[in-house]
Amino acid sequence: MLQKTHSVAGMIAAEIVLIHGDISFFTWDAAGSILLGCLAGTLADVDKPGSTMAKVLFPLSALLHVLKIKHRTLTHSLLFMALLAVISLPLTPLYFWVFILAYASHPLIDLLNDRGVQLFWPIPLKIRLVPKWIAIDTGSASETVFRWLLLVACLVIPFWNYVLPYLPYSLT
Repeated sequence: MLQKTHSVAGMIAAEIVLIHGDISFFTWDAAGSILLGCLAGTLADVDKPGSTMAKVLFPLSALLHVLKIKHRTLTHSLLFMALLAVISLPLTPLYFWVFILAYASHPLIDLLNDRGVQLFWPIPLKIRLVPKWIAIDTGSASETVFRWLLLVACLVIPFWNYVLPYLPYSLT
């Protein structure tokens, strides 16, 4: 999946945390959460040379390259997510959960790709959630459709939370 798809998935993770925490979308905490979700959703691609995250976090990307860590292995694994959770414990609960869930959204949607993810790295087992014939190829038309569906969800979630509860259920 492309960075923009992962960003939208990270934003949805942030919106879910905001709703679960009963935090208004019209606060600075919400704005920070959405931004954090957008960035954390793309962070796992630091292992992919040439990606935006690899350029922004060049020292970490270079270290992963020197260690011969391949794409969709260590940084997409449950082990790495657990390590990030431990490192992120000093964050406030809101930002902790946004960061962890947005980060986890990355390997989750990569499981829809035909190449799969080494979720249990260092075990070299690649996992894919869908058969190859319906898998979403990176940069394909199916990814564009998937991204647009995520964008719609990103807009519907706040609407569902703020507007729908105040609509009358019947006209009588």
